[in-house]
Amino acid sequence: MPRRRILVYALAASTLTVATPVGIGVAAEGGQRGEDPESALRKPSDVVVIGDDDEMLVLEVTAANRVVVRLPRAEVGQGITTAVAMMIAEELDARLADVDIPLAGARAKGNQFTGGSDSVRSLYGPARELAAVARAKLVTAAARRWHVPARTLRTKHTMVVAPDGRTATFGSLSAAAAQVHTPAVPSKPKPASQHSVIGRPTPRIDGRDLVTGKAKYAGDLAVAGAKPTVVARPPTVLGKVVSVDDAEARAMPGVLAVVRTAHGVAVVAESFHYAFKARDALKVKWAPGPLAPLSDRAIRSRLRAAVPRLGAPPHGSAQVEGEFEFAFVSHAPMEVLTAVADVRARSAEIWFSSQTPGDARASIASAVGLPQSSVRVHVVRGGGSFGRRLAYDAAIEAALISKAARRPVKLMWSRSDDIRHGRMRPASHHRIRASHAGGRVVAFSHAMASVGESSESLGPRPQGGMTTTAHVDARKVSAGPMPSDSGLYNFGAIDQKGGGIELAIPLGAWRSVDSGTMRTAEEIIVDEVAHSLGKDPVAFRRATLRSKAAKAVLDKVASAGKWGRPMPKGRAQGVALHEEYGSCVACLAEIDVTDPHHPRVVKVVMAADVGTAVNPRGLQAQLMGTAIDGISTILQAGLHIDRGAVREGSFADFHYARQRHSPLRFEAHIMPSRKAPGGAGELGVPAAAGAVANAYARATGTRPRRFPINF
Repeated sequence: MPRRRILVYALAASTLTVATPVGIGVAAEGGQRGEDPESALRKPSDVVVIGDDDEMLVLEVTAANRVVVRLPRAEVGQGITTAVAMMIAEELDARLADVDIPLAGARAKGNQFTGGSDSVRSLYGPARELAAVARAKLVTAAARRWHVPARTLRTKHTMVVAPDGRTATFGSLSAAAAQVHTPAVPSKPKPASQHSVIGRPTPRIDGRDLVTGKAKYAGDLAVAGAKPTVVARPPTVLGKVVSVDDAEARAMPGVLAVVRTAHGVAVVAESFHYAFKARDALKVKWAPGPLAPLSDRAIRSRLRAAVPRLGAPPHGSAQVEGEFEFAFVSHAPMEVLTAVADVRARSAEIWFSSQTPGDARASIASAVGLPQSSVRVHVVRGGGSFGRRLAYDAAIEAALISKAARRPVKLMWSRSDDIRHGRMRPASHHRIRASHAGGRVVAFSHAMASVGESSESLGPRPQGGMTTTAHVDARKVSAGPMPSDSGLYNFGAIDQKGGGIELAIPLGAWRSVDSGTMRTAEEIIVDEVAHSLGKDPVAFRRATLRSKAAKAVLDKVASAGKWGRPMPKGRAQGVALHEEYGSCVACLAEIDVTDPHHPRVVKVVMAADVGTAVNPRGLQAQLMGTAIDGISTILQAGLHIDRGAVREGSFADFHYARQRHSPLRFEAHIMPSRKAPGGAGELGVPAAAGAVANAYARATGTRPRRFPINF
């Protein structure tokens, strides 16, 4: 294969500003579109001048000695701003405190998608290359100023240092570095052996702001004239307004406007207190939504019938079989959906947290009848997402309300709004059969059916016929299974089939999308196969795994968690693995079911191999979050459908794990590696869920088949 490099451009600017494409990939030797390799670093007479930074990751060194990279990704608590700051600081030899990573607003084109555990993977090469080129230019500028050979200079603490002790900040060199045609020193990223920032556990760069309240979310923004807004919503999913008597609400103090929406009635007021009181005073007659004839039992029955039939098992083999049901699950990010919108006759400006800002801008423009060029979307940090902010229903709704009310609005969905009317992980039904003969699995079949969104529940489409990322994700979930990596094990012939049913219900990609249910069900069957063969679950897995990395993480959790040690009555251990995104993870969970109505996971040990872990501390936090997701969705958190309505409406009845449900002990072991980074954000969910389910089965002597088990 030819050598490959990332194209880095110098931008026409008064300070050092360099850029590299993101989402286009790297260019083969010879450059891109037939360019010479050396054209990757343009000379001043050939400087690339662009009107904006679409498709680019742009680094600027300001005169104030700040290193600024406007990130085309969303920060929703996963720590991507810290990871990118670490990449930049590493290659520039800058202090981490001197690196700023603001979020980029929606662009006309380019990759701004945050999801699929892809952010670190997609940015690792471009960010480091970008910073390495900037460093080379800064060193060259200092060498010219001091009339010394560039090779004698070094960089540290956001400065260039001469052999005689002279120093110059990057900021003081920025303007001169912008004029450097060809750096006098190499501009390649450091080898991993020289890393002093990447790979070191690091606190979040925004940690102090988060704990002191300085960090700003959409609800904290003080946009001129934007008034608090809430919406009265129907009792059933996708119900509609038949009539509304708003006389009492309009007469209440502080009420500024009452506006009908597609599926509700909005109240704009001087405060949220006034808005909620007026909303509750509305007298609305509702038409039931299209899901009204259905409840859980009927949906489960339809799903079961939609699962494709399994083929005939191999002749002479014995079978281990299971059918599994997974309930709908709300994303329930801690920060409720909030969007600020200012829509005028010829322009619109929106502030909200979005994982798909480009698609959001297109859809908002279509909804309010403006060209995309007249719509500006500001991406704000989000207080959690788990896939929820791939969709932008709240932003579209805010824009439409602002247009109708003829004033800026700050729309907030209540917790009940999002749980009962927002997007959710689809319910699914799985049928799995493992065929074994001669002490090994010779065939493995997995057929499943999932709920998919019907056209009645799909939101507004963008102009030009483009399908939004949110819609793509929902359809991907409903169309049948994605590969669940059953190839993790030497299980002979692997067969996967998918089916589905369509319902008028808003769905969305939920953390670990397909694998969160598929791999969980498969790992339960793996335990049952081991039991059928009279083998220890860890020993059976280890003898059957294909990958050395998977064996290593399994060995790590078994050792660290003291697998197989004697357990008191009512307690047991469970284990599970998952491999995806170029990474692998194992989880050991220990559960106490002494109180059968309140099982408690008391210990979780996880081990992950994600290649280069840019920030091991951030990765440990991600794994802890996936452990909580696994505990929640296996033991207690799900949504019921009662005659077209979601029964749950708050954390009082949507029982996501709280502090009292969290493990008393949690360990996350990061396996050393110098490979390129793999994905991590979603990686741990299937392993954690499978380990909790297997621990529960061993502790109770049962075979759980419906999740969460309290349904």
